[in-house]
Amino acid sequence: MSERSERTTDTAEPLDRADRVDSATEVFVAHRNLLFTVAYEMLGSAVDAEDVLQESWLRWVGVDLDTVRGERAYLVRIVTRLALDRLRALGRRKESYVGSWLPEPLLTAPDVAEDVELAESVSMAMLLVLETLKPTERAVFVLHEVFDLEYDEIAEAVDKSPAAVRQIAHRARAHVAARRPRGIVSPAETRAALQAFQRAVETGDLQSLLDILGPDVVALSDGGGVMRAMPQPIVGAGKVARLLASGWYKRGVERSFEPVQVNGGPGLLVRLDGEIDGVLAVRVENGYVTGLYHVRNPEKLSRVERETAVSR
Repeated sequence: MSERSERTTDTAEPLDRADRVDSATEVFVAHRNLLFTVAYEMLGSAVDAEDVLQESWLRWVGVDLDTVRGERAYLVRIVTRLALDRLRALGRRKESYVGSWLPEPLLTAPDVAEDVELAESVSMAMLLVLETLKPTERAVFVLHEVFDLEYDEIAEAVDKSPAAVRQIAHRARAHVAARRPRGIVSPAETRAALQAFQRAVETGDLQSLLDILGPDVVALSDGGGVMRAMPQPIVGAGKVARLLASGWYKRGVERSFEPVQVNGGPGLLVRLDGEIDGVLAVRVENGYVTGLYHVRNPEKLSRVERETAVSR
């Protein structure tokens, strides 16, 4: 064999490997936003979702693409299996979490709110409902109800039979239906409620707060044991209004509230002396604020200065 032939033979395999990696990369990037959304809805943590995506990518580049029938479903299976492993580990960590645990908030693009099902699925309220499901129930619910995967596809992802998955899905739907937020709110109604709430919070006017808060409003805050936060949920318009009207923030500092889209819904980015102090996600129903989710844990605020793309 000539020297030229030897060089050609030696470089053929690396080039072929590079081509396969390029092809795998192209497919993965095309589905990345969807895969992130799957992992995030299962975990409630963008940091952990990104870790799952990184590990999924490493596994994906080792797959022979010629053997893959449906790339989307195959990738979702990889992500689901890894997210389930991490979800079980997270459950043990949350048992020792200081105070109320809230999902990591995401700043989302305005068009996410236009997809009602997607916006609800990533909302703070829904993510907290999903927290009450067992890991496999959560995976089955997310994959079937949000991402429209068939039962046989989900069965491969969660290592159950299609019949078992069908039963799990029925149980999870009933569980979620009993706890999910009610009703669909128009964008105009949401904007009006958020504007009224923002004015009331900025002025600290007790009556204005009472006028916009629903009678059974629930307020939760997450400081992660690092920042001051309510140790328990506060329930009822009177209690929440008094909390917001009185020493909710340190005195002697300049505070501002910037309207933003948080997890597909209305919210306020809170700054103290120009520095981000937290995110306040707001749930609106029938023209009233019925849920407040205040995240101050610094470890959960890495994605509140730029939009995060979510899709299904």
